[in-house]
Amino acid sequence: MNYIKHLNAIMKQISNDSRLNPTHISLYFALFYIWNYNRFPKDFFINREEVMSQSKIGSKSTYHRCVKELSHWKYIVYSPSHNPFKGSRVKLFQFGTSEKLGMDLDYPKNGQASVSNININKHNINFIKLEAIAKEKLILDFFKKENYPELEAEKFFNHYQGIGWKVGGKSKIVDWKATAKSWMLKAEEMKFSSRSKPKRTNNSSYDLPLDHFQDNLHVNQNKRYDEPL
Repeated sequence: MNYIKHLNAIMKQISNDSRLNPTHISLYFALFYIWNYNRFPKDFFINREEVMSQSKIGSKSTYHRCVKELSHWKYIVYSPSHNPFKGSRVKLFQFGTSEKLGMDLDYPKNGQASVSNININKHNINFIKLEAIAKEKLILDFFKKENYPELEAEKFFNHYQGIGWKVGGKSKIVDWKATAKSWMLKAEEMKFSSRSKPKRTNNSSYDLPLDHFQDNLHVNQNKRYDEPL
């Protein structure tokens, strides 16, 4: 897959196709973003809510109309899923590239270095940085919508960004929103546990919390001081 050639070709195709409107274009590049994130597989699964959020499409009917039209006009191949736990399958057609071009990029001829490949690698590094920024903003917006602390959003992003968005460092996260909700449940449990746990003093004894509904300075008048403690 030649990233630069595809991007240039698709921009030219879009400018010459009068059927497309800004919603089609926004949706296509949201799918292209996911395709690139998954390292350009033959096909991939999508989550409607995430694609709508990335493409800034607020209407489900508009989303379904545009994705079907892109499929009909041979920009993508869309295979809808009627299972709510399984995303729809999407394939993007490659523009401005071929298997021969891809081979030329990987194996330079006559011992000459492939400058295009170097440029693509630099571009991919910049795209990964932009991708991380976009993902962090998406997470911050979600935590804000759910009334979760912004600090927890940053902790969540930094943690999973550091381990490659995998559960236990092994399997890839399928639904990051569900993972974020589980993160917050654990955070609340830890917060409650830290509040309810008595504190140790210097002499290793526990200080019990004061009861706000009793007189903690009350002294028993019938106290006998001649009794041993």
